[in-house]
Amino acid sequence: MESGHMVKISPSEITPEHVFLNRRRFMAAAGATAGALALAGCSTTPLSGRATDLVESDSPAVVVRRPQNLPPALAHTEPTASVNQDELGDPLNKFEEITNYNNFYEFSTNKESVAREAAGFNSYPWQVEITGLVNNPMVLDIDDIYKRYPQEERIYRLRCVEAWSMVIPWVGFPISAILKDAEPKSEARYVRFVTVYRPEEMRGQRSGILDWPYQEGLRMDEAMHPLAILATGMYGKPLTNQQGAPIRLVVPWKYGFKSIKSVVTLEVTDTIPDTTWSAAAPHEYGFYANVNPNVNHPRWSQASERRIGENGRRPTLMFNGYEEEVAYLYAGMDLTRSY
Repeated sequence: MESGHMVKISPSEITPEHVFLNRRRFMAAAGATAGALALAGCSTTPLSGRATDLVESDSPAVVVRRPQNLPPALAHTEPTASVNQDELGDPLNKFEEITNYNNFYEFSTNKESVAREAAGFNSYPWQVEITGLVNNPMVLDIDDIYKRYPQEERIYRLRCVEAWSMVIPWVGFPISAILKDAEPKSEARYVRFVTVYRPEEMRGQRSGILDWPYQEGLRMDEAMHPLAILATGMYGKPLTNQQGAPIRLVVPWKYGFKSIKSVVTLEVTDTIPDTTWSAAAPHEYGFYANVNPNVNHPRWSQASERRIGENGRRPTLMFNGYEEEVAYLYAGMDLTRSY
């Protein structure tokens, strides 16, 4: 029960059933073995068999360290997913498409240049702070996050405010898990998310195109919804730098700019947080940013979208196709005003 409304989905519905059951079986087996596997059941086999992986970059000195004990959901050397389509029957986008067409202004405003510009970014080691109106503030290493929170596959549609879309097999865990551990106080109403600020590595942060660091926010009931996740990977592999390594927000019923990348802070507050795009252009980018084919962007229609890898356009679905699961969150609201 959540805010007086019964959530209609279970983990086995969000995650393909056989993946859910396999994860449950794995965790049960892990619980019977030595405690070194902990909650996430970390694999004793590194991603590449070594403690470090080299990442190509213009600088021969750049070495990006990878966690030595990735959980099984992220331990693949080749892109892999348990299914080849989402629940609507739409095929997954290819790994190459997803990793070479990215909005990440911290690196570049050119989608097809982000991967190259982000190659030298060091995403390990990494810490995430949970702070603000919580009884149990925490600072967690990414390795702690892997161990503490079981990583699940989630097949979600991503809809950009620019009217293009993808289908992505994320790996991650519900935001609610980390928030529950932090124990929000009774007055908590919102969660503010902040991206890392490293202008020496993120060339775009040296520009004045936006106020840095990038910030986003969710209402508490949105953040606690079981569809909202913190993603650590995609296609069975850790997130690439251009996707927001090593951890990012994914809220599939909202436009993609809400899904902030390379997160370092979750701050629980009692006031609506400032968000980067809403501050930059409030008449174009509202706080809620729910996918809505009936509310156009001031400069283009949102009634249809271009699926990357396809010809032509397809109709945009209300709440990106997740209306049945999330519409109750906005009961009584005017979504043309609270856009």
